[in-house]
Amino acid sequence: MEEFSLTTLLAVFEEMFGRGLFWAMVLVAVVITLGYVYVLIRDRSMSMRKFLLAQLSMPVGGAAAVWFVMLITNSGFADLGGPVDWIVLLGVFVAGAVGFAILVYVVQSLLRGKQAGA
Repeated sequence: MEEFSLTTLLAVFEEMFGRGLFWAMVLVAVVITLGYVYVLIRDRSMSMRKFLLAQLSMPVGGAAAVWFVMLITNSGFADLGGPVDWIVLLGVFVAGAVGFAILVYVVQSLLRGKQAGA
């Protein structure tokens, strides 16, 4: 790989996950992000109670992201080679944890609505 660009990165992800699944994941991420922005604008503040529950759910999201990537790429922990592989796996865990926390916060906010004093 001579040059690192956004199109190269997109091609790698499309090859890794398949074109349909990759763009479906991008669409889901956009919908969740728009939901988060909507909830923040609607409530005009963050509920610390909902935020705490969202943070407590982060390990579940991280583990699910690692499991999903291992399943889709048909890999296992024995296939991890050098430190870069472990750093990428840690990045997948962190991205899954943060994404799941945002999802949990949005779902709570949409189901419970704005609570007085929260």
